[in-house]
Amino acid sequence: MRLRTLLLAVAIYACLAAPLAADVADQAPNGFTVRISTIIRAAPPEVVYAKLVHNVGDWWSSAHTVSNDAHNLSIDDRPMGCFCEKLPYGGGVRHAEVIMVMPNKLLVMSGALGPLQKFGATGTLTIVLEPMHKDTRVEMVYAVGGYSPDGLSVWAAPVNQVLTEQLGRLRSYVETGSPVTPAAANKQP
Repeated sequence: MRLRTLLLAVAIYACLAAPLAADVADQAPNGFTVRISTIIRAAPPEVVYAKLVHNVGDWWSSAHTVSNDAHNLSIDDRPMGCFCEKLPYGGGVRHAEVIMVMPNKLLVMSGALGPLQKFGATGTLTIVLEPMHKDTRVEMVYAVGGYSPDGLSVWAAPVNQVLTEQLGRLRSYVETGSPVTPAAANKQP
């Protein structure tokens, strides 16, 4: 009986702890592609999409913003809409422009995220939401191309790490209401 209970507990934990699959799919001096995916449990695509777009400031990490406050971020999910950030004194940043939207299914944005803006580079961030019974599979692909004196491939791993963190935060936010998992919160100094 104890073994059966233990096996059931392990099976439940395995189902709840959906890992992120992150990969630098390719890289070259003139660009790279990162591909990240996860399953968000007990949330249909409509719920995931709404939180992805309309609550970006609640799950995106403030450490990866210009203003140091993720609540200054917004996504206007329509063609030519802006993934933007408000800055003090009327300033702002356009991180990306929405180029394709299929609510609850697909969001495609074009732009150079973060430190890539200082180079002659741009990228296409594609976010796909697929229903899986009561869950949603989310895949994020960011393909970047252009010019950097040291080559863009040096940015592949850091960009992969940041986007993996953001997708993990989105998953945690949708599943628990908090972008930081209890395990991650315990690791913080």
